[in-house]
Amino acid sequence: MRTVIKTYKFKLYKSKKNKHLNDGIDIAASIWNYCIAMHRRYYRLYGKHLSANKLKKHITKVKKTLNPEWQALGSQAIQDVVERVDRSYKAFFDHVKQKRHGKKSPPSFKRRSRYSSFTLKQAGYAFHGESNRVTIMGREYKYCKSRPIEGEIKTLTVKRNTLGDIYLVVVTKQECNNIYPRAGKAVGIDFGLKHFLTLDDGTVIDSPLWYKSSLNELRAAHRAVSRCQKGSRNRQRAIRNLERIYQRISNRRRDWFFKLANQLVGEYAIICIEDLNIDGMKRLWGRKISDLAFAEFVSILSWVASNAGTTVVKVDRWAPSSKACHVCGTINPKLTLKQRCWTCDCCHTTLDRDVNAAINIKRIGLALLGISA
Repeated sequence: MRTVIKTYKFKLYKSKKNKHLNDGIDIAASIWNYCIAMHRRYYRLYGKHLSANKLKKHITKVKKTLNPEWQALGSQAIQDVVERVDRSYKAFFDHVKQKRHGKKSPPSFKRRSRYSSFTLKQAGYAFHGESNRVTIMGREYKYCKSRPIEGEIKTLTVKRNTLGDIYLVVVTKQECNNIYPRAGKAVGIDFGLKHFLTLDDGTVIDSPLWYKSSLNELRAAHRAVSRCQKGSRNRQRAIRNLERIYQRISNRRRDWFFKLANQLVGEYAIICIEDLNIDGMKRLWGRKISDLAFAEFVSILSWVASNAGTTVVKVDRWAPSSKACHVCGTINPKLTLKQRCWTCDCCHTTLDRDVNAAINIKRIGLALLGISA
């Protein structure tokens, strides 16, 4: 048996009572900003990091004297905000200490509209059996229960999206049977700009490009926002409409990714993919890479595969998958991105660039597992 952490996400029905949850998120935002201010002041005075325990003790005094309205959020939720700030600062200092690539900024102040959630741990909420009702901080709410909650509930996060909709994110711990690696077919997959996925057997899967297909609608929504006066209700309404379009694009893309990942995992026991340099690709091709969202798909594929016993192997990004002939192994150093097909100078085999790369990725991935192709 093994312990599995599972997450459920349910949408809360719209109600006037939801105002209290929105107020709770706003209080959490105020506490976050107060903690950031205290961290900065402490570092300026003493030149070192403020520990979470000291800050928790200070916040306990502040909520009883200076800010009694914070008590409406609950002590566990307040402690969680303090721990979030502490984790963020530790991640920043660790990044600086390790001298890692890329910029990493320290945690900063957040507007209330940009702060999205608070978390309750052991207390402050109660689910009502098999019904779709939950009590949070003394008030009862209804949520869209799409599936039963299994396992021991560890935390409940109340999350608000940019449209103002509220979701319940439930994290549970449950005991499951061990998942052993499956035996079966292996596949090599090459990611591309022309075709989203190319399999080693020549199968091509194209992306619907949700963002590109919605460009006209997005441009009209952006123009509607720019025409409205700042601070007006019409502008707020136009912004919500724009955010709704972006949310729909994200949901449709994510849904397609899960369906595709389940299709691949159901058919193959070993999936070999390339370890992509997403940041470098974005610098070269920009919006197209963001629309394809390779990183999100790889994350979803890895998660689906881990639950099904399928092995996902990542091949080094510097391996010459496209330039090496899969028949004889000869490398073509003159191959450019514009050449979709090329002929090997050694064995005179005509090769499709993407299919050849997928075959090489499969061969290298299986070699990493100690399996002969």
